[in-house]
Amino acid sequence: MDISVVVPLYNEAESLVELFSWIKKVMSEHGFSFEVLFVNDGSTDNSWQIIESLAKDNEEVKAIGFQRNYGKSPALYCGFKRASGDVVITMDADLQDSPDEIPELYRMIKEEGYDLVSGWKKKRYDGTFSKNIPSKFYNATARCVTGLKLHDMNCGLKAYRNEVVKSIEVYGEMHRYIPYLAKNAGFTKIGEKVVHHQARKYGTSKFGLNRFVHGYLDLFSLWFLSKFGKTPMHFFGLWGTVVFFIGFIAVVVVGGIKLSAIIAGERAPLVTDLPYFYLALTTMVIGVQMFLTGFLGELISRASGDRNDYKIAKEI
Repeated sequence: MDISVVVPLYNEAESLVELFSWIKKVMSEHGFSFEVLFVNDGSTDNSWQIIESLAKDNEEVKAIGFQRNYGKSPALYCGFKRASGDVVITMDADLQDSPDEIPELYRMIKEEGYDLVSGWKKKRYDGTFSKNIPSKFYNATARCVTGLKLHDMNCGLKAYRNEVVKSIEVYGEMHRYIPYLAKNAGFTKIGEKVVHHQARKYGTSKFGLNRFVHGYLDLFSLWFLSKFGKTPMHFFGLWGTVVFFIGFIAVVVVGGIKLSAIIAGERAPLVTDLPYFYLALTTMVIGVQMFLTGFLGELISRASGDRNDYKIAKEI
């Protein structure tokens, strides 16, 4: 199969028929064999009934229906597991991503050898000042931290070689950083394409400004995990040792002050009167705690049980 189109959705009933018709038209014009994987993320409208109706008349339609709303990352994770096309395309269900971009994205993967091509909505139609400015700061920070020179890290329209989606684990809210996940998995040929962006035709956006706060937290969490996720002792153990050593030096200073006073025949000060005592006490306790945190992190990193266990109510 040439292409799998993975479409995560939440309460997008109005747009599904039009979106599938548009995808099918593009695929037919270019002679692609394809499947469309709808992942219904616990919608409370009649999205699932519409998907079932589409599936009756179109063998290309496949679908997963979550028992409840989990989020975009779990939807993509489950869609990726079931995608069988040589090239996997992801797009949102709100008709803001254009299926007309699919042939060129496919060509860039197959002919130019990209592992992943990320869309860049250079001209947006959903932007307001309160969204665009934080988005620019967010993307600038992401470029700095990840080393990927992408203008729109979180664009929903992306293309992947099948091997890429089978090699990465998308969980939590890490869908924003799929290119970085791919890079950490060893897929380094990552490109970008300017894509057409359309104004939302139906409904309202499901994302608020809090996604920017969560985005920054997720970015630094992912950076830390990529550096020390497998070896947390390298971080916590190192800095725990450094802090403990500072405390040890403070203990030596306290002892030296007491000893020098005794040698000089003077009244030795109480250790509790010396600021070095409190420095030593605090840093040595913190150092031990950081060391133990690293040790526990090592144990936990070897037992990440059911992080991606999602309850699927229906499947087509």
